[in-house]
Amino acid sequence: MSLIDDIRIGADGIARCRWCDVDDEYRRYHDEEWGRRPVHDDEWFEKVCLEGFQAGLSWITILRRRDRFREVFDGFDPSTVATFGERQVRAALRDAGIIRHEGKIRSTINNAARALDLKREFGSLGQFFIQFAEPEKSAPRRLADIPAKTETSLALSKALRSRGWTFVGPTTMYAMAQSMGLVNDHLVSCDTRTRCP
Repeated sequence: MSLIDDIRIGADGIARCRWCDVDDEYRRYHDEEWGRRPVHDDEWFEKVCLEGFQAGLSWITILRRRDRFREVFDGFDPSTVATFGERQVRAALRDAGIIRHEGKIRSTINNAARALDLKREFGSLGQFFIQFAEPEKSAPRRLADIPAKTETSLALSKALRSRGWTFVGPTTMYAMAQSMGLVNDHLVSCDTRTRCP
């Protein structure tokens, strides 16, 4: 696949990675969020959970439901979600606005408690996750240059699993790293690349 096939020039004249050329919401996510370090610490928790829900699905499926996920999981506040019990699990399973996968719902509750443990251990979630920033590499020229997982994402997955986290496999964790600015996988010709760390 040639470089031109992996970049789209929008009606606004902006060159973007081809994967976001679905709709306006996806383009906004690409331009304003994907590959940027979070401002708020709990964004790390939210993104790990949403990437877990995304496993086996496309990210646009999750993105279109993100607002409802935030309502169901109280803004992904780990201290609140960690207190969820069977009543909240049953309510989530009935909610057509999210992905109704019992294992992933229970994983989010479990991971909330594990996130609180990490905060106590490291002071913040960001301090933990930033340790797993990918080593510097040359900018990808094509989507085929971007791996599905790396040694770093494998190490992150192992570190989280050893602390009791679930739905945090190395591929899921690489997707989280891409979205949260632990690696810059915007293509070399993408206009957004230079605005990311």
